[in-house]
Amino acid sequence: MPSIFTPSPAETERKEPGFGGRPPVTRRPTGGGGGGGDDDWKSPRRSPRDRLHRFRAFLLCALAGDMVFFVVLVALFYARQAGTYMDPRTLRQVADWHPVLLPPILYLNTAALLLSCLPMELARRHIFSEIDVMEEWLGLGQPAIRRTLPWLAATFGLGVLFLAGQIMAWKQLTAQGFEFDRTATPASYFFYVISGMHAAHLVLGILALLLCLTALGFLKHVESRQIAVDITAWFWHTMGFTWALLFAVLVYGQ
Repeated sequence: MPSIFTPSPAETERKEPGFGGRPPVTRRPTGGGGGGGDDDWKSPRRSPRDRLHRFRAFLLCALAGDMVFFVVLVALFYARQAGTYMDPRTLRQVADWHPVLLPPILYLNTAALLLSCLPMELARRHIFSEIDVMEEWLGLGQPAIRRTLPWLAATFGLGVLFLAGQIMAWKQLTAQGFEFDRTATPASYFFYVISGMHAAHLVLGILALLLCLTALGFLKHVESRQIAVDITAWFWHTMGFTWALLFAVLVYGQ
């Protein structure tokens, strides 16, 4: 009786490339000096996502320290309100905290700063737009930069407007007789300290915006431009949120 040849399962599954078979797969080498572990295949250069996460983590630590500083200022603000002194004539404890009427321009300043967070967020979203970034990688231009720069400029303008308004508020408060010197009342003193420290932080944000506006065209790598705008955006949003809370304390906390 003639024998029947039965192909093995391995030969049955083997197909020619291009006719439904699996494409060739480059397998990682195992054994032989390297141990075959995944560590041998890790690139020594960090990926752009890793760099972005590292910068965000560093910014988060720095902002956490700033928030603790502002929390301490607010705690001292409320603690000073409860402070009293001994009146030598009546021998009674008298409170020396007198609320200060804040200049109305502070409301416009707050609105300008909160409004500036919108173009800042739009700038951050445009610099991460996948379609625009892909066109830059393909050498088809720099659409992400063209769409990001106008929003950065708008944020920069609103930030400068906020600082100019703060200076006007300080001048108006000085004209009312509340100068930042030894004769200042406790309430006016804390207003100068709280608003001044926040303004100093916002100056750093404006310098970062100015750096982004001037450096985006010089940074060669797309990920470097993304990191610069992203870090500036998160810092700016934090300063806007912080001022909203501080302003609420100054208005309703007295």
